[in-house]
Amino acid sequence: MAALPIRSLALIVRTLEGGGMQRIVLLLAEAFAKTGIQVEVLTGHDAGTISKLPPGASIRCLPHSNVFSSDLALLKARPRDAFRLLPLLTPLKPDMFRRLPALIEYLRTAKPDAILAAGTQSNLAAIIARAAAGVPARLVVSEHNTLSIVAHRGHGVFRRAYPGLVRRFYPEADAIAAVSRGVAQDLAQTTRLPEELITLIYNPVDAEAIARAGEMPVEHPWLTDRSRPIILGVGRLHRQKDFPTLIRAFAIARKQRDLQLAILGEGSERKMLETLCHQLGVQDDVLMPGFVDNPFAWMSRASLFVLSSAWEGFALVLAEALASGCPVISTDCPSGPREILQDGTYGSLVPIGNPEAMASAILTTLAAPPDAARLRARAAEFSVDATVADYRRLLEGADGRC
Repeated sequence: MAALPIRSLALIVRTLEGGGMQRIVLLLAEAFAKTGIQVEVLTGHDAGTISKLPPGASIRCLPHSNVFSSDLALLKARPRDAFRLLPLLTPLKPDMFRRLPALIEYLRTAKPDAILAAGTQSNLAAIIARAAAGVPARLVVSEHNTLSIVAHRGHGVFRRAYPGLVRRFYPEADAIAAVSRGVAQDLAQTTRLPEELITLIYNPVDAEAIARAGEMPVEHPWLTDRSRPIILGVGRLHRQKDFPTLIRAFAIARKQRDLQLAILGEGSERKMLETLCHQLGVQDDVLMPGFVDNPFAWMSRASLFVLSSAWEGFALVLAEALASGCPVISTDCPSGPREILQDGTYGSLVPIGNPEAMASAILTTLAAPPDAARLRARAAEFSVDATVADYRRLLEGADGRC
């Protein structure tokens, strides 16, 4: 099958609020728009990000439908799959399925040449909406997290149903991408899909933009007084990120060195983390300022970045820290960190949930930090151009898939 040129592209993501997947979608939107493609990001929440997109790209917030209308749209689209779709036919259905009627109507009206969806629920909604709309757009779905863990640990019946739904519907997409080798392998094992159907496409890192952002001034006394090393964590205050282990590791390491810990992010675990800091007696040396507009200015000034996650898909923030020239250590969690750090070549890997091992790695890395230029060179390997070229091959059918 000959490659079909793309003039218009719909990017589908559940939300643009926080998280690596959301930043990736906006980065891809900008990169595709710069090649002359008309890009529209379809989402449930625009989060005020429209100004960040260049000419040729826009954001459309898909409106909610009531439960009856969204259920009716789903059943009308897939009457033969009604039993399998039962986990989605509830008031607690995934957010993108509350927006399914709007997505179907958009595809019928706009008729984009191609569709790229990001995240399990957006992928499933895009597959069903494309068929219901009856449009010929090529569709690529991209998996950004470790599906077995999301299905096992996630809240809601629909998440536990994901493996069966993915196995039934993903083969209808024109191509399936995964953002790390670990995610690809887990997706194949969890759903029994053939691994050869899944294409590995690493997430991109805009190293030049990160370097520029890292040079921006930040008014905070911790960043102007460099006498005490700053340990940095970044991410949602959520159990996936396992910040309790980082705080415990910091408390252990702080007994040997005068250190400070900053955790950038917001989430449901804030109160628990603050209580833990008081219990460990480190509350005066731990800063949790919430979300910050420019985490890269912190990364470029921190002495060490620590990823403490229990699981990831790619761990974009780890690659961003490398692009900032910041030394890193990470849990050896599924999936992504081991691939990004090349089995520990570019930063120490420690067991999940082990504060003693993490504290030891913190002290060892602070005592002999790696060369910043070498870290930046590693991050530059995850280039935006390479990622866009890989997705474009799948979207255009240049990979030979029909």
